[in-house]
Amino acid sequence: MRLIKKILLVTFILNIGVFTNVKATPASFADLAEKLMPSVVNISTTQTVKTTSNQFPFQFPPGSPFEEMFKDFQRPTERKASSLGSGFIIKENGTVITNNHVIAGADDILVKVNSKEYKAKVIGADPYMDIAVLKMETKEKFSPVKFGDSDKARVGDWVVAIGNPFGLGGTVTSGIVSARNRDIGMTRYDDFIQTDASINQGNSGGPLFNLQGEVVGINTAIIAPGRSGSIGIGFAIPANAASKVIDQLINFGETRRGWLGVRIQEVTKEIAEAVDLKSPEGALVASVGEKSPADKAGVLAGDIILEFDGKKIDSMRTLPKVVANTKVGKKVQIKIWRNKKLISKNLKLGRLESSEEFKEKKTKTKKIEEVEIKNLKITVRNLNQEDIAEKKLKINKGVVITEISNKSPLKGLLKINDIIIEAKGTPITKPSDLIETVNRMLKKGDKNLLLSIIDNDNRRRYLGVKLN
Repeated sequence: MRLIKKILLVTFILNIGVFTNVKATPASFADLAEKLMPSVVNISTTQTVKTTSNQFPFQFPPGSPFEEMFKDFQRPTERKASSLGSGFIIKENGTVITNNHVIAGADDILVKVNSKEYKAKVIGADPYMDIAVLKMETKEKFSPVKFGDSDKARVGDWVVAIGNPFGLGGTVTSGIVSARNRDIGMTRYDDFIQTDASINQGNSGGPLFNLQGEVVGINTAIIAPGRSGSIGIGFAIPANAASKVIDQLINFGETRRGWLGVRIQEVTKEIAEAVDLKSPEGALVASVGEKSPADKAGVLAGDIILEFDGKKIDSMRTLPKVVANTKVGKKVQIKIWRNKKLISKNLKLGRLESSEEFKEKKTKTKKIEEVEIKNLKITVRNLNQEDIAEKKLKINKGVVITEISNKSPLKGLLKINDIIIEAKGTPITKPSDLIETVNRMLKKGDKNLLLSIIDNDNRRRYLGVKLN
């Protein structure tokens, strides 16, 4: 009996020790909300939308000879469109942060602080990260908030959102950090903090606070399938990433991001095996922009970028962020996996905002024949000038897939009219190139095939497949 009592006592003491290390749930957010509310603003915008009205109670079909005739009778009309959002003050002089989509295209911007409204102008905006900096047109002093270190925000930490949902200003909601580093396909720099604090339409641009009253995120998006309100899945731009953009917008009125000039894709397990890379890491270069910094440095399609300016590229998503945060004009070294070897290249970084439209490097046209590729159980044909003209292709070599057998290892991975341009690092200019490459690797016992293709959307990408 004494032994049982001792065990129970030890268990009780251990449990007390565990619970003393756990942070207590806040009894109330009232003091925090009261302190922060004066720094959170409501934003309303108006925009003039121009349309044309038809005076007649009927419409002519497109291409009708009467369509052009009656265009002169259509009256141009204007209407005012309005939108609502949130923001927060970061300087005493009335500098306000919000989302770019809140103010994009606006003719007039009004910022409401408590019950007073002020006109505001745009200091700078960045559509890439969806951030805008405003300045209220007044000499009054305001109560600013500070940015916190968003890298220290952990999954499970309490957070508080304050904003203007559905035009209901001064609304406070609370929740926790649900996840970090979320990519929802919204921007090329997606790295969102996910939270279950209630975020709705009108919360866009508002702050996400930690319990110290520091801004750790800018509320930007929600996922609510089939609904207009929150289901507890909201996303905020991390404060650390936002701060760098905000500083540039305040100092220059624009952003100045680094530019490499490549299109990239994920390195899959199959691709890694095909090129003898130890693990799926880095960013696979799908195509290189003509006259881009990457092109001038000798970067090639099929290269896998493993390191940029001393920073490890552990996944495809890492590279755009690292490049963007690197100073324009800086000379950097990149480490590349090419032909199963690690090589280095030096380049001078360009500027994204002033970069030209992405143009892939062109190659010379070669005539190819049509044939069945038995080992792959596919049928291909020559790439011709009609294909190039019709699809506005930026390549002029390769084989076009016309048939894929149900027993093909490429079934479900490739589509009819996809164009194979490279296999195992070997350019495919005719079907025999593909046959020889596949036969050569199978003879060596190598069953990991890496293909470079141009898909039906005219995008170059890589595909790793294990042959039977």
